[in-house]
Amino acid sequence: MKSLIKILIYVTLLFIPNFVLAEDMTIEMLNKQGKESMVYSQKIVNINVGDTVFWKATTKGHNVQFMKGGVPEGVEKFKSKMNKDTEYTFTVPGIYAYWCTPHKSMGMIGFVVVGGDKSNIEAIKSLKFFGKSKKIAPDLISKL
Repeated sequence: MKSLIKILIYVTLLFIPNFVLAEDMTIEMLNKQGKESMVYSQKIVNINVGDTVFWKATTKGHNVQFMKGGVPEGVEKFKSKMNKDTEYTFTVPGIYAYWCTPHKSMGMIGFVVVGGDKSNIEAIKSLKFFGKSKKIAPDLISKL
């Protein structure tokens, strides 16, 4: 009986780290936050491989689109529908740059760092930003 209990404890401990490491993150798409307009509630998030980010369409007129060249090699294009909650499960480590398609020139950009991997930082630094995003991107990239 004691050996059965020990086996159950070991099996339970074996699977607990998978539940503890999986962390879902929610980012709101907002028209206003504090003094800023057209923003994601968090501009930079750090997650583990296998985690999911949920983007909540809190206010209308927003979406999420991975920037061309702003994701790790081999990652498919991703673009959500306007005014819709969306989610993405990150399975490839690296930095992901994204923006709200209609508000990219207003500074509505964000970054997800997966698994602490910053191997594609040079590609991120060479991305072409527009308008206000061009001004805020270098500061955000320096914080990655």
